Amino acid sequence: MTVHYSELFGLRKDKYAALNDADVESTHWESVEARAPFYLFIPRDYELEAEYERGWKITDAMPVHSVGLVTARDALAIQWTAEDMWEAVQAFCGLSEEEARQTFALGPDARDWKVSLAQEDLRSSGAAFEKVVPVLYRPFDVRFTYYTGVTRGFICRPRPEVASHMIGCANLGLCIGRAGQVMGTAGWNVAWCTRYMSDFNLYRRGGNTLFPLYLGAEPHAATCNTEPCTGSSSGRVHNIDRGVLGQVHGTLGLQFDAVRVPDSDSTFGAEHVLHYIYAVLHSPTYRERYAEFLKIDFPRIPLTSDVGLFRTLCEKGRELVALHLLESPKVNDFITDYPVPGDNVVAKGHPRYVAPGEKAPGAKEPLNEGRVYIGKDNPKEAKKGQYFDGVPPEVWEFHIGGYQVCEKWLKDRRGRILSYEDIHHYQKIVVALKETIRLMAEIDAAIPKWPIE
Repeated sequence: MTVHYSELFGLRKDKYAALNDADVESTHWESVEARAPFYLFIPRDYELEAEYERGWKITDAMPVHSVGLVTARDALAIQWTAEDMWEAVQAFCGLSEEEARQTFALGPDARDWKVSLAQEDLRSSGAAFEKVVPVLYRPFDVRFTYYTGVTRGFICRPRPEVASHMIGCANLGLCIGRAGQVMGTAGWNVAWCTRYMSDFNLYRRGGNTLFPLYLGAEPHAATCNTEPCTGSSSGRVHNIDRGVLGQVHGTLGLQFDAVRVPDSDSTFGAEHVLHYIYAVLHSPTYRERYAEFLKIDFPRIPLTSDVGLFRTLCEKGRELVALHLLESPKVNDFITDYPVPGDNVVAKGHPRYVAPGEKAPGAKEPLNEGRVYIGKDNPKEAKKGQYFDGVPPEVWEFHIGGYQVCEKWLKDRRGRILSYEDIHHYQKIVVALKETIRLMAEIDAAIPKWPIE
């Protein structure tokens, strides 16, 4: 099928004028071929597409996957702490249907979520604190929910087929967005990792799909145990397609070890595959080179034939995972200060960023380093605005899943008092993002040419 295509850029008034003067005959048309499966009515580099499609499609490479859980009522089903969640469950169970609706501002019932069904789920399953579990709600933002695994219960869509593998031990999973929901100026950035189940709306436009690394041999047991699960000794098997493992073996000559994390030069494990994937997905050149294809489907991962490059990317991916889970010791080496004492409340209209070279409120001289304010000076109360000092501009601007992370994390806490742990958590995020920027550049520098060979 041949499609005739033309495009017009510019200001609205200029486009209106051009369209007013043109017609079908005078318009310069370009013939484009619309091919299966997407039949796109736009020009497309099919040679580059063929190169891209030689890679593993992530949904094939890690065949067990599902979109993140959908609560349908986050204000009730997602809480800041395990204790907050347990208190909400107890209160919700003890109220009549209409009292619960009013108390928790739940609004009208939806097709797949009803107050009566949510209460029945809690009562019939036997409310227990052990069912309070962590959930990755937003990047760097782990909160708590109450998990029964019942569809159309307390949680509208709990996705037990995948969530069951993320509850009971500290598994590892990839969170991948489909079709580049947040391309924009920040480019494709819908790749993250988690120890826990994740929310469907992890990214700004939703669509998060969770790919667990290991699959439990037994049904889930709701517990907050954080002991890592690796290899068959934990009763779990890996979620890496045999064809992918065969390709790594055939291309690189490495032997797969499913029992433990291999440390031999001649072997590789499931963790290496995940780390390699994670590194490739964080290559700026990969994201730019294949931007058109990342817009419309899940990403594909090219495999190098160079053992040295494979090992390097595995290591870079491992470092990124540790940073993004805030498990790397590097995140404890703060590059920021929080010098002003106060009530630690994130004020309305904040956070606000003052870049290096700009003047802070009330200052006579420009700043040498970036500063994130969570409040402003209040002379009447002799109160100085509190801030995080030393936040680099590139870190402040860094986006994950369409969110400007350093702004989003604080913005979600407006009106809340930041605890000692919260203040340290934010400072860890700043370090993790600074190191992420460094590693992304090192990943690109390690790949000598594209396509990866």
